[in-house]
Amino acid sequence: MKNAASAAATTKSLLYSSAQIRLLEQQAIAELKQGDFVLMQRAASALLTLLKQRWPSRRQLLIYVGAGNNGGDGYLLAAYAKSEGYQVALKCIGDHRKLPRAAAMAAKAADKAQITRLPLDQPTTAELIVDALFGIGLNRTVAGDYAQAITQINQAAAPILAVDVPSGLCADTGRVFGAAVKADVTLSFIGQKMGLFTADGPDHSGELLLNTLDCPAHLFASIKASASLAQGKALLASLLPRPHNFHKGKSGHVLVIGGDHGMAGAPLLAAEAALRCGAGLVTVLTRPEHKMALLSRRPELMVHGIEPQQTIHRWLTKASMVVIGPGLGQQFWGQQLLQQVLQHDGPLLLDADALNLIAQQPSVQLPAETILTPHPAEAARLLSSTTSAVQDDRFKAVLALQKHYQATVLLKGNGSLIADTTGVIQLVHAGNPGMATAGMGDLLCGVIAALSAQGLDAATATALGGWLHAAAADQQVSRYGERGLLASDLLPSIRQLLNSKI
Repeated sequence: MKNAASAAATTKSLLYSSAQIRLLEQQAIAELKQGDFVLMQRAASALLTLLKQRWPSRRQLLIYVGAGNNGGDGYLLAAYAKSEGYQVALKCIGDHRKLPRAAAMAAKAADKAQITRLPLDQPTTAELIVDALFGIGLNRTVAGDYAQAITQINQAAAPILAVDVPSGLCADTGRVFGAAVKADVTLSFIGQKMGLFTADGPDHSGELLLNTLDCPAHLFASIKASASLAQGKALLASLLPRPHNFHKGKSGHVLVIGGDHGMAGAPLLAAEAALRCGAGLVTVLTRPEHKMALLSRRPELMVHGIEPQQTIHRWLTKASMVVIGPGLGQQFWGQQLLQQVLQHDGPLLLDADALNLIAQQPSVQLPAETILTPHPAEAARLLSSTTSAVQDDRFKAVLALQKHYQATVLLKGNGSLIADTTGVIQLVHAGNPGMATAGMGDLLCGVIAALSAQGLDAATATALGGWLHAAAADQQVSRYGERGLLASDLLPSIRQLLNSKI
């Protein structure tokens, strides 16, 4: 049990591909006598324990079982639940005449327990629904009886428990294969699946729980996970305490460039976020007509009006971190500013229209220590692809961006992804739909820039900035709700989190 607890702790923040999970499963099976069935027994026991704990008063159970090992988990759960006094029924989808060995043994156990089998089209009034149709192996569009079963499950009034992965969802990408179960709870086995944390994964998984099925810790140590969850506590520890003998020059100088006609708010949000996250000095270069508005809103800023073709070299040389893109536009004013920035050798963050402009320069060479923060549409332009292709495999997209531009990349969206210059991926498991509003990306730029200016490396600054941004939004939503959330509403929570010891 100590070894199992160690494995659970090891895998809690790690995300695995389907191939990695299969390898872990095969290795576990090899160490156990009749290992495939032993793991199935453990899975069924874990499912039953969860049902009893989460919904103790609900005793009528309907289990949808597919024709693979995921269905085997469902068959065995049915037998175990019947022995515990549940009223259990099965709906079997697909061809069950040639089940895998362990699943066939589980089906015999269900037959021995005399579990009722219902036709797919028969209405039911079950109090609990279990989805055991597909596991991690699904790689095609759901159709036929499987699609009908998923529709039935989603239309049921009862709570839905998904076994390992909500059926119809790609375990690697979070993509929906035509239709997918929307579970209230998903109990995942062995290790966390990548796709449950990004794209459509969170909308279909509900509350995510993990049971490692007592797989030994040394198995996990032998396989490098595909990604990990950004850990707020560890990332915050990267910021060292400030000594009493401290001055503003030691916490960096952020330069924010942007704000073409009518877009003064974007660089203001980035600049104010940089101040609130501890940057010692923040300068904004913007259109001359915006200067007074920015200073009246935030007098702590240094603001300079920049005319077309004006050199900005003297500001670039003084900056610890340069942000360009918020409200930059794609006209001549923004283009010439970006070209000057790209010739400067220093830490740089590109966002918004700066990304759209470099997407038009396929052979652009970016300075070292560059950070890119695209949303999916911007990522598609950078990759000469489509937004849907990016969203279909966000992990592939963020790695492609990192490799092509040799930069640290934060791909924004549900389950934002960070790929650093070594190809390591972190996922921000925080945030909410309230963040889908103007200015959120501008604010994020300033947060990351301030952390970089204070000495954090690009990967750490980006991961911590992404986590702070999303966690602050969750904090605000928990108090006031999603609708009406403004980007600037996050600033008090970001500051609080940044100074917390969690």
